[in-house]
Amino acid sequence: MKVRQDAWSHEDDLLLAETVLRYIREGGTQLAAFDEVGDKLNRTSAACGFRWNAEVRNNYEQAIAIAKKQRKERKRALERMNKDNEQAIEKPVMTETFKEETPAPQYVEEISAELIPSSNSITLDDCISFLSSVRSHDLLSNQLEMENNRLRRENESLKQQTKELEKKLEKLSDQQTIIQEDYQALVQIMDRARRLVMFEDSEDRNSPAFRMDKNGNLEQLAK
Repeated sequence: MKVRQDAWSHEDDLLLAETVLRYIREGGTQLAAFDEVGDKLNRTSAACGFRWNAEVRNNYEQAIAIAKKQRKERKRALERMNKDNEQAIEKPVMTETFKEETPAPQYVEEISAELIPSSNSITLDDCISFLSSVRSHDLLSNQLEMENNRLRRENESLKQQTKELEKKLEKLSDQQTIIQEDYQALVQIMDRARRLVMFEDSEDRNSPAFRMDKNGNLEQLAK
């Protein structure tokens, strides 16, 4: 059982603040942060929670606000990345299916070569048969052209989606830069708070002490 009777040091308070802020920034709970600090300092999680709420929290209000902001931005960025990845996976599969079902242009040339008579003597039936085959080939050519146009439009759509994904990626990179800047600001705030506490402790130790003697005069006590 963890039992501690000694007072909290500045290093203990700093460890408690850094751990709680990290859990807030990463989406964890303060109770889990108190458990981790308790394990490191051999204190109970309840004692860590009481110390945080009673003494340490008031010195890190701005840092807590920044940590909560970073948690929201991180959550949104992850949701957007997952959504973009799902869309990027679905589109190429559809494109490959259309390509496989599209007839090859060489197929038309092979059919035309088979239907055109190879001999020099051409009869009326041959002409009628050839014209009929040309008509059917024209219909097939129109279908191929329509399919080609559809694939061209789909290609343009995929290019546009690629540009949009690149813009989103650039935006996420900018958000990552903002998060890093906020983190640096958070570190500076914690460093200033640490220096302020050390300065106040130094002033308390250097301040002189006085007492009143029997005649009502003040005299300085020796340290």
